[in-house]
Amino acid sequence: MSAYLRFLFGRRARRRWLHLIIGGALAMPYVFVGQLVVGPATDSRYVFHDLPLQLLSFAVGLPLASVTAVLFPLTRPLEAGAVWWLCGVDRDRLAHGPARTRAAKGRTAAWFTLHLGVGGIISGMSLAVPPFAGFLTALPLIVWLGGREFLELPEALDQTWVLALAPVAGVATVFALAACAAGSGMLLARWAPALLGLTPEDRLAAAEARAADLAVRNRLARELHDSVGHALSAVTLQASAARRVLDSDPEFVREALAAIEDTTRRTVGELDAVLGVLRDGDAPGTAPAPTLAADLDGLLRRTRAGGLRVTATIGTDPEALSPVLAREAYRIVQEGLSNALKHAGERVTVRLRIEVADGHLEITVENPVAGVPECRPGGGHGLRGIADRARLLGGTAQAGAAQGVWRLNVRLPVKGPA
Repeated sequence: MSAYLRFLFGRRARRRWLHLIIGGALAMPYVFVGQLVVGPATDSRYVFHDLPLQLLSFAVGLPLASVTAVLFPLTRPLEAGAVWWLCGVDRDRLAHGPARTRAAKGRTAAWFTLHLGVGGIISGMSLAVPPFAGFLTALPLIVWLGGREFLELPEALDQTWVLALAPVAGVATVFALAACAAGSGMLLARWAPALLGLTPEDRLAAAEARAADLAVRNRLARELHDSVGHALSAVTLQASAARRVLDSDPEFVREALAAIEDTTRRTVGELDAVLGVLRDGDAPGTAPAPTLAADLDGLLRRTRAGGLRVTATIGTDPEALSPVLAREAYRIVQEGLSNALKHAGERVTVRLRIEVADGHLEITVENPVAGVPECRPGGGHGLRGIADRARLLGGTAQAGAAQGVWRLNVRLPVKGPA
């Protein structure tokens, strides 16, 4: 019994009932337009006082509602929001954007017409049934107080057993109204995903939006890892080397401190450029992203200031590379040197070779593998980032140890996908 009462008068049933009443309220303008058509057509001046003419006006106005749903694409997100909030339908099963295709507009029109049609009927019943049920419930009391002559009851109702059953009929009428509202709300909630749900085009657009968002997040993660991660590794090595020779080699300490200052200052500018990825386009006033032509010498100088001996062989003119290739190549070289800083130890010679061969820019970073520790938990993002950059540019990246040497080799097409 309690489950039946919850189905009729529970919180979900009340919210769905409210959803239907809103549909009836939205149907009223169309009913008024229908009265303007039905009145002259039937030569009637008082359509509002004639129930059959009201129903005819209602039937004439509903097609106008479907036209409205087709002409206004925002009808679908508004209706979907109302269904999610009031009918308890899972939001992931409903479309969030306007109806664009013909099929989506047709389903939206069908839903809008159904909502207004069923809602108009339930709203009319909600206005008429409660007063009638109250009258039936109070009828025996009214008759007992002497209102028989005032009511002018017909003989069929002016009987003792009919008056005794009138309150029961009044309560039953209220339950019947609640059952109609609950059943209609349940059916609309069941049909909503089919009429307001995601179309294949909506799913494709959502997938493309998620892919674009993921691409931006991955790019931001790569930029932060390569710029800030390299700077922190370099500063850590520089500070450690300076601390150990603080008393014996003041000149090296001064160079290390100057390199730390230059690294941190430059990293702040790079961080501003990286955060510009979060904005639409390049934000004015932010520092440009570093490139191989303009910033390779400074990168080598700061790396050597940490005690790492770097032997660089540049077999091509960095200025001849495209801006995209020069920027991504700089990040790859930066990450390769950062790995050497973190894993190879100090006073280790790192060989860097950059050259163009067979239409490809080849970047090679080598360092001894003897002192390479186990990867820290959560590490390994640098090599993954290098592989992502190479793949986006149509190139390849390989890294591994061979004959006591850790070698990173990246090949990027000089003329490839942007």
